[in-house]
Amino acid sequence: MGIVNATPDSFSDGGRYFAPDAAVRHALELRMAGAAILDIGGESTRPGSDAVDTTEQIRRVVPVIEAVVAGEKHRAGTFSSNPLLISVDTADAGVARAAIGAGANIVNDITAVSGDPAMLPLLLERNVGVCVMHMKGVPRTMQDAPHYEDVVAEIDAYLEERLNFLVAAGIDRMRIAIDPGIGFGKTTEHNRLLIENIDRFFRHGCTVLVGHSRKRFLGDLYPQFDRDRATVEVSRILSAAGVHVLRVHDVAANRC
Repeated sequence: MGIVNATPDSFSDGGRYFAPDAAVRHALELRMAGAAILDIGGESTRPGSDAVDTTEQIRRVVPVIEAVVAGEKHRAGTFSSNPLLISVDTADAGVARAAIGAGANIVNDITAVSGDPAMLPLLLERNVGVCVMHMKGVPRTMQDAPHYEDVVAEIDAYLEERLNFLVAAGIDRMRIAIDPGIGFGKTTEHNRLLIENIDRFFRHGCTVLVGHSRKRFLGDLYPQFDRDRATVEVSRILSAAGVHVLRVHDVAANRC
């Protein structure tokens, strides 16, 4: 899964792809590098970030999704054996609805479908995939001394509860991915434990996604490497463990 940040304040690229044309070019580069999924977002969720309203998120992501969809149709023969899925990175049902209308197939919701009461009805109506993630608190405050008694067990239980909630509501388990939320309200030690015990999450029988790319904790785990090299090291561990989807900035480097 290649990351496309159509934002002015991303922690990883400093707004390099905020302009729609730049975001579309970057999406194509990720696709050519082998991305099977593009995750397109119009709201930074880095620690300390502020919320972005519905209208502005739509303005940022919909033109990018439309252009990517049009490009896929134009190059239909090039990727015939590797069809593209488009994910919209949002917890806002209004943004998700607009993105699905533009061609998105997946909603990547960092609130695990708990932030916007209109999200669940939308998912039931439109029959798209959904990724539910664990986050302690909200982006603005999530790194303010996060504490767990047993980080792996607590996050596993939370994701199980959200998964069961969605299945009971009528969403097919095969449409759901779970994400333990590396870096979202976790210390370096919490992140290390989640990576080492990632196989715990396979028991739920659905897709497991991990987004570790370029995050601050990598510098603590691998002080000898820059964050891109450290990302690759963790990708190798996760891939060997059987993780289904790696959410990364540099697709080519992380094709383990």
